[in-house]
Amino acid sequence: MGRRKSGRAVHGWLIVDKPAGVTSTAVVNKVRWALGAQKAGHAGTLDPAATGVLAIALGEATKTVPYVTDALKAYRFDVTLGAATNTDDAEGEVIATSDSRPTDEEIRAALPAFTGDIEQVPPQFSAVKVDGERAYAKARGGEEMELAARPLYVESLEMVGRDGDVVTLEMVCGKGGYVRSIARDLGAALGCLGHVKGLRRIWSGPFEPVDGLDWETLERLAKDPALDAHVHPLEVGLQDLPELAATPEGAARLRNGNPGMVMAADVEYGEEAWASHDGKPVAIGVYKAGELHPSRVFNL
Repeated sequence: MGRRKSGRAVHGWLIVDKPAGVTSTAVVNKVRWALGAQKAGHAGTLDPAATGVLAIALGEATKTVPYVTDALKAYRFDVTLGAATNTDDAEGEVIATSDSRPTDEEIRAALPAFTGDIEQVPPQFSAVKVDGERAYAKARGGEEMELAARPLYVESLEMVGRDGDVVTLEMVCGKGGYVRSIARDLGAALGCLGHVKGLRRIWSGPFEPVDGLDWETLERLAKDPALDAHVHPLEVGLQDLPELAATPEGAARLRNGNPGMVMAADVEYGEEAWASHDGKPVAIGVYKAGELHPSRVFNL
């Protein structure tokens, strides 16, 4: 027999407004401890220095993490012009400077080149694996690497403010993007260099800061039954998928991992969807000719 997990069976999402100086893993561990939950994970890492929306999946909601991770996310960040750092943010060492400064018009004119489907090279200090080792570990040892460019979809990138050498931008993008790379590459394109001074995720998929708790409230409510009221339903993470109502017999079959009958809906053959029954999510799968063929089944 497998070892039984300790803790309560808590299923859903807890949203935390992450403070600076705390790792995403530390937030997950804090939430799991505070709720006494058996299982928890997050949908999209934030750098320790970054703040903002961090969505924590609990229990069976961890099966929906890919759908929140794949969703669009928005960031507001400050770029300091005139200096490049080895980490592409303010935590690193300055490695080059420039006296050149672009006008507001020049900055706005440069932004469209960073929208749409673009390619970006991750920062040297990143979690990308190189020869089985994290890039940041190699970088800390003084090694310089040629990291391969990665695709990123950027829906929008706008300048929303400027205070001298600090420019504030807002970006909406898909998964896998590095805001630090945007700052670095924008500074290079403008001929003035640049790095991220501050970064905040302002929403992530269906979740916004108003949906969550700040760090102080999380600590205050830790181990308090009142914290359960802040857990959002599992199905919130499935908002981008169509919902189908399973028949009683279909729900039973789906729970056993078999194709189950669902009520007719405006869903195309082969489209991914999720099924519910009696107000509870049952499974995620592919719709085919009146049935959902499950890929993930919820044990609720």
